[in-house]
Formats: sequence, C-alpha cells, structure tokens
Amino acid sequence: MNSRLRTLGLLVLAASLSGAAAQTTPPSTSPAPVQPAPTTPAQPAPAQPAAQPAAAPRPAANYIALGLFYNDQGNYDQAYVAFRAASEIDPSNTEALLLLGRAQLRLRLYAPSVASLKRLITLDPRNVAAYTALSQAYLQQYIGTSDRQTVAGNLTEALRVLTSAETVAQAQTGTDRNLNLSKVWNERGYVYKLQGDAARSIEAFKQASSLNPDNAIILYNLGDMYYATGNLPMALDYLQQAVIADPRDPYNRAYYAKLLALSGNLTTARPEAAQAAKLAPTNAYAVGQYGVVSYLSKDAVTARAQLTQAIKLDPLRYPEFYYYLGRLSLDGGDLRAARDNLTRAVVLGSNNAEYAYYLGLSYERGAAGLSPDRLKARANYEQALRLSPSYRLAQEGLNRVR
Repeated sequence: MNSRLRTLGLLVLAASLSGAAAQTTPPSTSPAPVQPAPTTPAQPAPAQPAAQPAAAPRPAANYIALGLFYNDQGNYDQAYVAFRAASEIDPSNTEALLLLGRAQLRLRLYAPSVASLKRLITLDPRNVAAYTALSQAYLQQYIGTSDRQTVAGNLTEALRVLTSAETVAQAQTGTDRNLNLSKVWNERGYVYKLQGDAARSIEAFKQASSLNPDNAIILYNLGDMYYATGNLPMALDYLQQAVIADPRDPYNRAYYAKLLALSGNLTTARPEAAQAAKLAPTNAYAVGQYGVVSYLSKDAVTARAQLTQAIKLDPLRYPEFYYYLGRLSLDGGDLRAARDNLTRAVVLGSNNAEYAYYLGLSYERGAAGLSPDRLKARANYEQALRLSPSYRLAQEGLNRVR
C-alpha cells in the first residue's frame, strides 16, 4: 500500500513539473425548459466555449527530471520509480533506460539492471556508457552474491562487454574518444583486481590514467592497487595526486590520511582525516577513517566517537570500522565488546586474516566474568592461517592454544 501511495505521489509531482492540467466544465445534465413559440425572430444563442481536451500524459522527460532530482537528494528508491515510469512511457528512450539500469544496480537489483542495460545496447549499440554500466552490473552482482559459483562467469562476461565498448570508442573522434577509452580501461582494472591479477589491474589503471591524467577516481584506483600490493610509497604518491585533482572528494582525502598514518606520518594524517570528515559529515567512509587515524594516533576518545558514528551511518559496508572498535575494546580490557565487534568484522570481512587473528586473541584472553574459550581461539587462528599461511602472529597464537 505504501508503495502505491508513493508512486501516486511521484505521479502528482511529475505532473506539476509541466504545469497545471487544463480545466473543463462538465455539461449540464438537466433537461432544457420548453420555450414558447416566439412571436419575433429568435436571436441566435451565444456560442458555447468548446470543452478543453483532456490533459496529455506527462512525457518521459518529466519523469527523468524527477528521477534526477531524487537521485541528487540521495532518495534512490524514489529515483528508481521515476526512471522506471519514464522507460515505461517511452520504451525506446535510451536516457531513461541507462538511468533505470544504474538505479537498479544501486538498489542491488542485479538481474533487472543487466536486463535493462542489455535492452539499451540493443537499441543503441554505439552507446559506450551502456557497455560500461553493464560491465559494472556484472561486477557488482559478482561482489554482492554470497555463492560466487552461481555468478562465476560474470567477470569473463564483463571483459567481453568491455571489449565491445573499446571497439565502439576506438571509432570515435575528438575528446570523447580518449575519455571513453579511459573509462573502459578503468573498468578493466576493476575486473582484473577481482580476478586476483594485481599486475594487469595496475597496468589497466595506468592506461586509463594516460588517457585521462587528471581523473581523481583513476588516481585513487592506482593508489589503492599499489597499497594492496604492499607498495606504500607509490600508493601515497597516487592518492596525493587524487586529492590535488579533486580536493573536495572525501574518499580520496580519507584514504590518503589513513595511509599517511600507516606510514608513520601522524602529524599530517590527523588534519587530513579531520578535513575529510568535515567535508562529508554524513559519509560513513570519511567519518570512519577519521576514527581509524585517531586510533593509530592513540586518541581513543576521538577514535571511538568517530567509529561509532560511522557504523550508525552505514552498519554493513565497512567491516574495518568494527575491527578497530574491537581493537579499542581489546586494548581497554572489555573482552565482551571486543568479541562482539571483532565477530562482526569477521562476518562482514570474511577474507581478512587480521580480523580472524584478533578475534582469536579475544577468545584466548579472559577477564572478570568472562572465561577464555580456547576452542574458538584455535578456530580463528586456524582461519587466519588459511587466509594467510605466513601470518606469524596467527601461528604463534595457534601454538599457544593447542
């Protein structure tokens, strides 16, 4: 019922975008009185105004404008409804289909997103944005599905789609050519990263950057990949470039601040992290990274406040923030809170060996009213070693509880 009322509300608002509907006067239903025969020539009756035609249906463009408005406000459910209405009114409207596919993807409606974007490519096979959006849909479906076997072919399919996109972009001229090719290579970098091929991922992002050197997103991706491969100096270099390219982007600045802290440059890291959180106080990532930097700077009060706020803003996306809250509790001897937060970190970030190790450590320890649990400690140490066989701390922990 709420969905139907919301849709009705959208239709009313969409109607208001193009003016009020024309008014009509209903015809009288009472019979006209019988008039006596005139003794003088009758005067012609005054002409009655013609009834106004019924208002035409609102065009798809109105719903597109409405959807973009909702999208800018972060109201993604309503944006999706508006874009869907636009595509139903005008099924051949390529802009409506592209926006619908992206809205479906944002709401994790993966299969409908793929279907919408495939239909768009059928209608407009020269649309590079359609190909890159379809590649993103395959990637996000792969990431968002718990059983990866059911979507095992998604990464291969994404690369196939990007090959088609490159063919279209290569035939273009002017500035659009390099811009679209950079987008294709950037998407390839994401695919190679998910395939575990760090070298090809870095090369793809480098190719994208050579075509679009001032793009902050591509610079961020290069920094992220260098950090993932253990090259902290190169990661810092590219993230600094990303911050310079887009100073108001909270993600670039927050990530840069964390890597500065990890490199030991806490003096520079703290104001950078604070600035990122100030730029976007409702951005969970920026707020949470301020908490991480504060933890690394041994400011437990700020760390706890920022990490707690970040989790309130987005409780499911960032296991790292539960991990650092768990570390704070472990440092303070609050084992119950430590186990709770570290368990959440492990559940949300099941491929992270460090999370599993510290959860094991929390079970190895005991406190007043809370006994050690050597079996759970051992299970988590073993899991950490499965994820990272050379993890020395996990091996030492396992040796203690055997």
